[in-house]
Amino acid sequence: MNLPSVQLAQAADELTQRLADLGSEERAAWDRDYLHSEMTHLGVPLPELRRAVSAVRRALPPLTRDDVVALAGLLWRGTVYDHRQAAVQLLAQQARLLTPADLPTLEAMLRAARTWALVDTLAVHVAGRITLQHREAVGAVIDGWAGDEDFWIRRSALLVLLPGIRADTPDLERLDRYAEAMVGESEFFVRKAIGWVLRETSRSDDRFVTAWVEARIDRVSGVTLREAVRHLPAADRDRLTRAYRQAHGR
Repeated sequence: MNLPSVQLAQAADELTQRLADLGSEERAAWDRDYLHSEMTHLGVPLPELRRAVSAVRRALPPLTRDDVVALAGLLWRGTVYDHRQAAVQLLAQQARLLTPADLPTLEAMLRAARTWALVDTLAVHVAGRITLQHREAVGAVIDGWAGDEDFWIRRSALLVLLPGIRADTPDLERLDRYAEAMVGESEFFVRKAIGWVLRETSRSDDRFVTAWVEARIDRVSGVTLREAVRHLPAADRDRLTRAYRQAHGR
């Protein structure tokens, strides 16, 4: 049974008050500078924010999927970064309850987030968890993300592959297709994401990553290469680095 809306509103109010008490102006200023953010920041360290989310959640009766989505929505609205981060952490903590039907809500949040500090957790630990559990059902949606005009959505398409990679069930076909389409992009956050997913893949399939990078050595960016080769055998890492320098005249 879903919780009454008034109880969810009270929980949101309690959590936002906890965050206000935990924040500091010094940390808020640091966060704004580090994230190049124009949002309002309370300056709550992430570990303390996560503990506050957990404490408020555990004080409630067991949440349903609808409860989680509704409470996250209450926290997300407005322009306070720490409130939005609390919504993200709540969704991540309760991602097992979510379904493919929640992807439009997550996509809207990803579009509004405009910072890796919110996007990456939503993509990896929320949308990625849904994708891992419902790969066939969500494939077309994630394919759409990979071709989206918003680079944060394209980055998210790559990052949702990480839970499958880490669970030893990588979707190499999508990884290859998405990364191939984006390898020539100039956007740093996309280049970094390609390298990230390749780096994680190399832990269990270094030959795939070595071959993928080698075939595109004249097109990969430096940040993609650095991330992708980090866990490769030393001989392959050194060979690809030399080939990159030669191909790019460095």
